[in-house]
Amino acid sequence: MTILSGLYGRATAVRRAWYGRHPERRRRLDRPVISIGNLVLGGSGKTPIVAALARLLAEAGERPAILSRGYGRRRGADGVVVVRDGERLRASPGESGDEPYMLARMLPGVPVLVSSDRYLAGRLAERRLDCTVHLLDDGFQHLQLARDVDLLVMARGDLDERLLPWGSLREPLAAARAADGLLVAGGEGDAQEVASRAGVPQAFRVVPRYHPVRPIGAQADLKVRLYEETNVGADLQVRPSGRRAVAVAGIARPERFFNALRELGWDVVREIRFRDHHWFTARDVAAVEHAAAESGADVVITTEKDVARLQPFVGRVPQASQDERLRTRRTTIPWAVLPLEVAIEPADAFAAWLAGRLAAGRRRMHEARRSGAGGEVAA
Repeated sequence: MTILSGLYGRATAVRRAWYGRHPERRRRLDRPVISIGNLVLGGSGKTPIVAALARLLAEAGERPAILSRGYGRRRGADGVVVVRDGERLRASPGESGDEPYMLARMLPGVPVLVSSDRYLAGRLAERRLDCTVHLLDDGFQHLQLARDVDLLVMARGDLDERLLPWGSLREPLAAARAADGLLVAGGEGDAQEVASRAGVPQAFRVVPRYHPVRPIGAQADLKVRLYEETNVGADLQVRPSGRRAVAVAGIARPERFFNALRELGWDVVREIRFRDHHWFTARDVAAVEHAAAESGADVVITTEKDVARLQPFVGRVPQASQDERLRTRRTTIPWAVLPLEVAIEPADAFAAWLAGRLAAGRRRMHEARRSGAGGEVAA
């Protein structure tokens, strides 16, 4: 296994070095590209970071578009799937993948596009959706597309990981030096240590911010003792004090989610884990609800990412369902979701740094067009 890890590490290093020597082989979009990626497989928290960046850019007057591969989608399609065109949802979770669908739900005004060819998706976003900047989701290893800002999401634990297949590192730690900046989950000391050991001088902290647990979808109108009606409809919230919960997660590193619930005051009586990107079935949901009943739980709580894959089975299903069984099925216990946002700190310093990198990228692109020297492939 160690030999295989060594061979894998050399292969990835050779690939990165080749693109470094041949920048002309990278395809270049007309608008700046901000890549957000990581070195480890899954569980780094990229998705809420992408959402935070999209909001930051929109507040600065940009029109960002999110480009994703759509990993884990059930129905792959050639070309580009427009999950959201900036106005409305246009694809299902199965067509888009759980993470792009989650981003499309979280960001009503932001186009989200899915394709194995991120360049093709970016061209469509530029020509049809009038985007001014691209967010390349999980882009650190997608070297064939040129980028103007390379952000790498890391945690302290990544420093001690081993390469695939022995561990979960997708590239050697030395690859981190290709990043323009690090986004580090953890305290101030963690950010400094990770930046120092990774050899990247610029690092910012990623700070999670959890919102009150809320009912999922159609269950929001149920008059259950768990719900404190602060307003109407979607504003109904679940009171955590003294409530017993079963926590369900089909994500990488679910322990973070379980620990967060406990820190927020929930009495988590049972943890149920599924593999990352697991597509839930009616049998899964029935098993979870049976476990909740046996545990005396008041509610089942899951993650925002899992909601996209649970919606057909939790609460009342939309009448568009082709399965009569699913159209009429209701869950036997309330389900809720724990919303998560992140802040990148120090906020003002990060916003200024990112704006500066984008401005520099735009100047380079403008000068390249004026000189007629493509540098990177334009088409």
